[in-house]
Amino acid sequence: MTELLAELFKKLNKEEIEKSVYLLQGRLAPLFNPLEFGMAEKMVSKSVVMALCLDNKYFKQKYKSVGDIGITTEYFKKEARALDEKDLSILAVYKKLYEMASAAKEGSQEVKIKILADLIRMLDPLSCRYLVRIPIGVMRLGFSDMTVLDAYSWMLTANKSLRSEIEKAYQVRPDLGLIGVLLKEKGVKGLNKINPEVFTPILMMKAERLSSANEIIDKLGKCLIEPKYDGFRLQVHYSTKGRKPEVKLYSRNLEEVSYMYPDIIEGVKTEIKADEVIFEGEAIGFNPNSGSFLPFQETVQRKRKYGIEEKAREIPLKVFAFELLYFNGKSYLDIPFIERRKKLTELIKSAKGKSKNIITTSPDEITQDEEKLELMFDKEVSEGLEGIIAKKLDGVYKPGAREWNWIKYKRSYSGKIDDTIDCLVMGYDYGKGKRTDFGLGAFLVGIFDKNKDKFLTICKIGTGLTDEEWRELQVKSQKLKVKNKPTLYEVDKMMECDVWLAPSIVVEIKADEITKSSVHTAGRTLKSSKSGKAKEVDNPGYALRFPRLENFRDDKRPEDATTLNEVEKMYKIQEKK
Repeated sequence: MTELLAELFKKLNKEEIEKSVYLLQGRLAPLFNPLEFGMAEKMVSKSVVMALCLDNKYFKQKYKSVGDIGITTEYFKKEARALDEKDLSILAVYKKLYEMASAAKEGSQEVKIKILADLIRMLDPLSCRYLVRIPIGVMRLGFSDMTVLDAYSWMLTANKSLRSEIEKAYQVRPDLGLIGVLLKEKGVKGLNKINPEVFTPILMMKAERLSSANEIIDKLGKCLIEPKYDGFRLQVHYSTKGRKPEVKLYSRNLEEVSYMYPDIIEGVKTEIKADEVIFEGEAIGFNPNSGSFLPFQETVQRKRKYGIEEKAREIPLKVFAFELLYFNGKSYLDIPFIERRKKLTELIKSAKGKSKNIITTSPDEITQDEEKLELMFDKEVSEGLEGIIAKKLDGVYKPGAREWNWIKYKRSYSGKIDDTIDCLVMGYDYGKGKRTDFGLGAFLVGIFDKNKDKFLTICKIGTGLTDEEWRELQVKSQKLKVKNKPTLYEVDKMMECDVWLAPSIVVEIKADEITKSSVHTAGRTLKSSKSGKAKEVDNPGYALRFPRLENFRDDKRPEDATTLNEVEKMYKIQEKK
């Protein structure tokens, strides 16, 4: 797949490669640009019927029997006369699709249907198969952003040797189209000048995990300690350089979520003094009367599309800023943490802790005393927080990386409460008995192996969900069904699912412990087989014992799932207990 993509990229000029990369993802812009088509399957079906002069009832019958709108459209296009087919370029098709997405609200449905119908008339049957999948987000070609980065390297060198260098630029500017243009123009040297830019989110750095104060001090020595809030992480982008001040908020998965948090937007505008700034913080709900923080289950209610103002009054938020990434034209990514923290504190200019301001800095303390660190941990847990974060004083900010610059010490790692693991929902089996009401009875989840760029199975879950959670999972799954197992999944035949899902849904799973299993592929190795027979298990993989659903993690992308490397470390920590 990498080689096929590289072969395509070689043939494209810089304008074509940018647009092609977006279209390959079923999009018109990077993920952080909220440009959406706003079309459902019914609207796309109307376009097909209009374009090919079909009987609507006949089309619906065929679509129902085939089960794929792309293949159904291709079938009818082959049956139709040539109509006015033209050899359209990528840029011409992209322009038309962009017009669809940008159609004015008034009468926009009819405009979109007509534009798509015109394209269907002009394109060949195979092109139509993929065209109609783009507006409804079911392109699903089976590769990740990392595969595209590998293909960029392969385009230049016929191997993956430039992957790490290209990925470093992508982590600061996660725009695959832009990266492609720069590589086409100047090769890999064109990436050297990539710096943070306001309103382009930076991939968020991640923390390592340890289970005791002793291990943390051994690793970091003197370090800064701050609370680990149980809220949702936001990257705040603010600029006053336009006609009026502008604020955009981005979630961990690069989605712009500004519309959800009008109170935070207003807080940034009134409390932050800067020409341009990018900083990160944790938003957490609190009780304005008692000043106490709310549990995640209540805070997460603020993530919504409707009733936003009402919920903002019911659950006010406070943002605890903890990282400065960019300020007034200067990147702070390579500045030592203690200097970043000093500048951030100057910027916020508010009392630490529970002030009246919406934006404040996290309370912090520098120490290398193990006993003091343990007392700080106990204090934060007693106040209902997750634990603490220890930060390396001279550590830099490494976008997208999980390194020892930050270390999490949570309740989960204290030995008092079991850990949680973020998993990707890969597929499900049909339900029996009462479960037939939900359409699914057990679902398969996996973790991410960065080395293989694949998702590996770690457990199947069939219990521990409320009826409401089963229904939510069923609704989320509907548009993600695919006919065949995605190429990104590595699954033992014993764990095959009735229905496969494209990578999208991330869930937080709690389990009693990590065990070993020969039927799960997370960390499993097989003996080489010269005879061609099925390979035997050489080393069993990891599995979760008594897994149950904690939360749906809509703020995380599939690639943000817990990695195999992390699970291996958790297993070793568990073995020491």
